[in-house]
This record gives sequence, C-alpha cells and structure tokens, in this order.
Amino acid sequence: MSALNKYSKAVTQDDSQPAAKAMLHAIGLSQAELNQPFVGVASTGYEGNPCNMHLNDMAKQIKDAVCEKSLNGLIFNTIGISDGISMGTSGMHYSLPSRDLIADSIETVVAGMHYDAVVTVVGCDKNMPGAMMAMLRLNRPALLVYGGTIAPGCHAGKKLDVVSAFEAWGEKLTGKIQASEYQQIIQKACPGAGACGGMYTANTMASAIEAMGMSLPYSSSNPAISSAKINESQQVAETIENLLLYDIKPKDIVTKAALSNAFKLVTVLGGSTNAVLHFLAIADAAGIDMGLDDFQAISDATPLLADLKPSGRYLMQDLHEVGGIPAVLKYMLQLGWLDGSCMTVTGKTLAENLAAVNDLDHQQQVIHKVEAPIKSSGHIQILKGNLAPQGAVAKITGKEGAVFHGKAITFDGEAAANQGIASGVVKPGNVVVIRYVGPKGGPGMPEMLKPTAAIIGAGLGDAVALLTDGRFSGGTHGFVVGHITPEAQVGGTLALVKDGDDISIDANINSLTLHVSEAELAVRKQQWVAPEMKFKRGVLAKYARAVTSASLGCLTDADEAGMQAVQANQQPHLDAIKTHSKDKNHGLKSPGVSA
Repeated sequence: MSALNKYSKAVTQDDSQPAAKAMLHAIGLSQAELNQPFVGVASTGYEGNPCNMHLNDMAKQIKDAVCEKSLNGLIFNTIGISDGISMGTSGMHYSLPSRDLIADSIETVVAGMHYDAVVTVVGCDKNMPGAMMAMLRLNRPALLVYGGTIAPGCHAGKKLDVVSAFEAWGEKLTGKIQASEYQQIIQKACPGAGACGGMYTANTMASAIEAMGMSLPYSSSNPAISSAKINESQQVAETIENLLLYDIKPKDIVTKAALSNAFKLVTVLGGSTNAVLHFLAIADAAGIDMGLDDFQAISDATPLLADLKPSGRYLMQDLHEVGGIPAVLKYMLQLGWLDGSCMTVTGKTLAENLAAVNDLDHQQQVIHKVEAPIKSSGHIQILKGNLAPQGAVAKITGKEGAVFHGKAITFDGEAAANQGIASGVVKPGNVVVIRYVGPKGGPGMPEMLKPTAAIIGAGLGDAVALLTDGRFSGGTHGFVVGHITPEAQVGGTLALVKDGDDISIDANINSLTLHVSEAELAVRKQQWVAPEMKFKRGVLAKYARAVTSASLGCLTDADEAGMQAVQANQQPHLDAIKTHSKDKNHGLKSPGVSA
C-alpha cells in the first residue's frame, strides 16, 4: 500500500528523517506499519456539552476499525464551543470564530503531521462547517462522521428539546408557568448525549453534508445513542480505505451541483439560517462561486415540506423513525429536484446510494407530500433594501405571514434587548432592532436565540418582528431577519435607525425598508460615531480585524478579492473614528454597546 502514503512518506520513507521515525516507533508503530498510510481521526469531543460528550469514544472506535484495515489511525483533538451553554452570555462571541479555529487546527495538524487522509468526528454547530472547510483546503481523502441527534425529553406528555428550556424562561417571565414547572422542564429537556434535537443548526448542517456526499448515508439522522451509530465505525474504516485506494478527494465530491443538492435539502427541511453563512464558507474553501442570489433561486423553486421544530412539531429522531435523511433525499430525487450523478464518499453516486433506500411512506406526517407543502417556496429568504443593501437573511416559514410593518424599538446589544423584553418595553407592533452584534461589532456575530425565545415565550411571536446584524440559532422561529449587511459597526444603515421609525419587511418582494428619507439618513450618518471595538487583544480582536461580512460568509482567510471587500467594509468605520478624533467636542456619544 506504499502508493497510498503520498504525504506520510515524507517522514516515514525518507532516510534523512531518523528522528521522525524514532518518534513514530515510540508511539508503538512497527517498521512495517511505517509503510502504511496515516489516517488522522479528528475528534471534536469534550466533556462540556451533550453534543460532544460521546465523540472521543466514537473516535476511539473509528481508530480501532481503521487500524484493522492496515492503516495507521491516529486521533487528535480540536476545540468546541457549546452554543446552548454560551447562548445569551459573553461566551457566544466565541461561537462563530470557533468555526475558523476548528478549520485552522484540523488543517494544521493534518498538513503538519503529513497524514494521508482524515476522518472528522463532529457534533455541534460550528464543528461541521469547520471540519468541511479544513477537509476542502487539504483536499486529501476525507469524510465526516456526525455524532448524532439527542433523544427527546418529555414533560407532561409533551416532547422537549433544548429550545423548550429557553422558551420556558419566557413563559415563566409572563407568569404562564410557575418556577417549579420551569425547573422540571430544564431538568427534562436534554436526556443525554447527542446534538440538539430539532432541525437546528447541528442537524441542518449534518443533513446538508450527507446530501453533499461527504458523510455516509444515514449518518445525519442516526440517533447518537443507537446501534446504528456504533455500526458506522466499521463502515467509516472501509470507506476511508476505499477513498485512499481510488484517490477520491473532497473537491471531487463538493461541486456546485452537490452544494445545490444540499441547500435544496435544507430548504425542504426548514433548516437553520446559519446554513447560509456556512455554505458560503464551504463554497469558498472548495473554490466554488456561490452567493446569496444562488440561495434565493433555490428557495424560490423549492417548497418547505418538513414539519420539524423549531416552527413545526417533530424532532430529528421522529424523522429517523420514518426513514431518515436518505428517504427524504430519495423522494426529492424522484421529484427531479436533485442531481443524482454527484459523487459521494461511498465511491458511488448519490442516485446509486439511494437506489436501495425504501420510499418515503406518505402515511407519516413528518414530511409532507409536495402536493400539500407547509410552504410552497423556501423559508430562507434573502432580503435587500436601504436597511440591507448587501443583503440580509430571513426565516419565513409562512406561519408568521410574509409582510410586517411596524415601529422600530432599538437596542444596542443583546443584553439591552433581553432586558427590554423582560420588562415589557417591547409591545405588539414593534420591530425590535438589535445592533452592534455583527461579525465585527459583536464581535463574532452572536446568536439571538435568547431574545427570540423570550419573545415567543412572552406570547409576542406573531405580534413583533426582530432585525439584527447578528445571527440566529437554528432553534429560532418567529418573524426574524438577521445577517444584515453592512453591519452597524461599520456604519450600515442599521446604526442610523431611531426609535419610532417605520420599518417594512416584505418577503413577497424580498425587501427590507427603513421609511426615512435619504436626506435625513445623510444627516444621521454625518452625526453617527462608531463605537470603539470591544476587544483590543486576543482571539476576538484578531477575528474582528480579519473577518469579512456575513454576506461573504464571515471568512477569516479571504483571498485578495475578499480582503478588498473587508477593507471596503471597514472604511466607513475607520472614517467615523477619524472624524471623532478630530472633533471631540461635537456633543455626540457613541452608542452604549453591551459586550
């Protein structure tokens, strides 16, 4: 198998590398094993959350299976941030930046250690796009293994998940439930290992990556605690050996057609708006031209069929029980929505993988038939207008309606918004504006699940809208628009909104409009002063300096064109700082931004 060790041979077969060979003997490899390919097993396992708590054990099972194939399986770890635990706190600033740290660390270890292939073992939201970005940058045989979804909790005969706990907080605040029931819901919501149970970001991205062809069939819908998930380990070993033998690489699999297949599945499933950010980053790593207009075109042509949480009734485990993601993909293929010729990690095409899959049973209620969709077009809508000239991402499932017009109530940061909702300042008819929480302004573009869950819990879900330059958890539902670009921190129009301004959101024509004259906006822009960046040193300061806008995927390794976009995005902010430094007595104050 020496022909398969094209990378590792640089340290195992070069006579001038005795120290490398000595160190590899020290970890237990024999002379014969030095001739075998090296497979890195990248685990995102850590003990701090249910999504990742079991992944180190999975990585060990995969390594053992890999080593049975005359391959050298070598485990290494990378980081993770639990969105559910950090949500609504300063820790959420680190969530999106962790995606790029994960990508960088996997790329660094695999390239630096001369591994011939890599298996990534992932569980939570940013693990998956981070792993995909790394595998595409490396472009050597690779596949992704998902840790699986959590089982549902149960209280008073109702299925629970992590978002149930957030929404229970809003119900407690408004007196709908007592403190004792609130505690019961918290204790029962997450019964064990596995990623958050609805079609939130983790299950969205896992499903999308399976549709892209970069994970094994059923990997995304097999529950975390199941024999099926355990059995994947042996399949992974066979698959990575086959990928090495035939030199099938991620860029052979992740094509424009494969990404389109995957986003169509996201649309059918009612997946997370975070998919837009991550697809942009994955496409960039693959060298594929894919932008916001592509997502809108797919959404226009693809209906929402899945009655899955957060806006629906069912959880990922329910979908598993009616056939899982392969059954959904087969239905989509039968409808002519997918390109079945796309290659996958099995060495077969998508259509070949699905040939033996049972048809979706339409007696089940999780996935609607195309004749009776939940929404005739997609829930993810790309909005533009004077509030978002570079684009914004809305999640419109149809249950909220398609049009909202109301009076702005502005909050400079999430903490202020949470306080405003809890104190009753937010009223029916308001458009809640949460700003200075974008990629640079956050920094890190934190998720706004806590305020949206509080709005739902307070009974205002169908009475208010929410706009932000931050982003949303996959668990968010309601009339919400995020990813507004340019963000407030760099002088986007969102920074100029005042309480009482009229705002219209129209998903029928994909518009986001602040009803203030251009002349008035020009005056406000002249008076606006950019807030100081919240972090001067450390990882968040580096992230804020490097990151592109949300409309480009929040990249931190942008090429020359991307860096020009970063600089163009920064310029209004830099000009405002210069103006502020020259005229310190103009009487204007920077917005009070919550860190």
